[in-house]
Amino acid sequence: MDFIRNFPFFSIILAMFCGILSSVLKGKQARNLCLFMVTTVMLLSGAVLWYTTKAGSFIYMMGHFPAPWGNEIRAGVLEALTAVFFAVILFLSLLGGMKHIFFDVEETKTNLFFILVDLLMSSLLALIYTNDLFTAYVFVEINTIAACGLIMIKQDGHGIVAAIRYMVMSLLGSGMFLISLSMLYDITGQLLMEPAGEAVASLVSSGQYRVPLLVVIALMSVGLAIKSGLYPFHSWIPETYGYATPAASAILSSLVSKGYIFLLIKIFYRVLGYQAMVQTGITNVLFGFGLIGMIMGSVKAIQETDTRKMIAYSSVAQIGYIYMGIGLGTRAGMVAAVFHIFTHAATKSLLFISAVGLYEVSGGKSDYLSLRGSGYRNRTAGLAFAVGSLSMVGFPMLAGFISKLLFATAAVQSPAKMFFTILGLALSTTLNAIYFLRLVISIYSPAEREYGEEVSFLASRKLKAASFLFIVVNLVLGLFSQPIVDAIGVGLNQFI
Repeated sequence: MDFIRNFPFFSIILAMFCGILSSVLKGKQARNLCLFMVTTVMLLSGAVLWYTTKAGSFIYMMGHFPAPWGNEIRAGVLEALTAVFFAVILFLSLLGGMKHIFFDVEETKTNLFFILVDLLMSSLLALIYTNDLFTAYVFVEINTIAACGLIMIKQDGHGIVAAIRYMVMSLLGSGMFLISLSMLYDITGQLLMEPAGEAVASLVSSGQYRVPLLVVIALMSVGLAIKSGLYPFHSWIPETYGYATPAASAILSSLVSKGYIFLLIKIFYRVLGYQAMVQTGITNVLFGFGLIGMIMGSVKAIQETDTRKMIAYSSVAQIGYIYMGIGLGTRAGMVAAVFHIFTHAATKSLLFISAVGLYEVSGGKSDYLSLRGSGYRNRTAGLAFAVGSLSMVGFPMLAGFISKLLFATAAVQSPAKMFFTILGLALSTTLNAIYFLRLVISIYSPAEREYGEEVSFLASRKLKAASFLFIVVNLVLGLFSQPIVDAIGVGLNQFI
């Protein structure tokens, strides 16, 4: 049974190897290899989740050199659960957007799309499992390059501009993260998370290097916040998510930014110390920006007439929710933030994939007027989009309801921030209802015109299957949330 300890390493290497192998394969062969990889990672991560539930967390030493010179992988319940969930979302996003991948991307470059997906999966797994800070930085950059390639692979004007904007903002965040790592190594002499955490705790207790430590905390937090799209560092999100091919939009919005947030949570707990973060006040800063993001992202979404950008601005608001939970400075707030990572990943992918089905039966247009009646013209996509919208609003039985319930419960346990949290939740939920329900009403309203032969039915059984399975995932998160919440709590306890 201890052989399972190798599975996190196998998963990372498998994804990287499939990316290399796909470079000499044709598009459909690369697609099949990518789907095989994601399915295998899903199974391996499931085995790791089962193992860590029974035996607890473990550290896998890479090579023959122990800490502090060697490199390590660490796996616990939360890492394994996140890896399983990311693999499921990636598989369904690819399944739902498969037809458009081959339609939007040049035939000679379809294998490149799957190479980028393989590398993206590898980097996400590394960010989840790594126990080494410099390795995390390396895979942060791999993640950035792969994401940038997915944005611009359509090779239209919007995609190229969005990719450049994303690269500029992302490199700014990466640079700040690298500077923080350099400073941390300078004052601690450690890069592995556990030894670095012990060194930081010693410095905090002795009162040494207070200012450098504060700078490290600030640079690391702001750098990863920029990369994950926290308001006001969100300017790259609307173009990036709005004009990429549907599968890429679903993957980018649901997984890429969440990998950076997960890494930040690991660093807060395992390196810098979460209580130290509360004492320095950085959690208050994240709380404030999270609240602002919740409101401003929704306001921007209401102002949009292009539904692609509307859904993208909604992501700004939802990322604000996550940072608000982290900023509460309590265990309950962190549990709510991690659960919302899962909620947003499942729901936002569902929205992007199902929206494609609505655009296809509306002459390829994405404005409110053109989408009128599209819920009848494509019933599966209409139902899926309605479910995703209701989840974002916080309708009972769906994932979004549980997220907001967890945030509200966590707010009660943080009296100093309770009023602002409840007020933010109320305002954001009201704004969510305005723009999401307005669109749901629109797609089920009588159409202004008839759509005949010009209607494009690219939607296949794969898109319908993906939409249905995304709905199932959303219902599982909404109806069977307690085991997942308990697993998140156990995983956070293992971080300490």
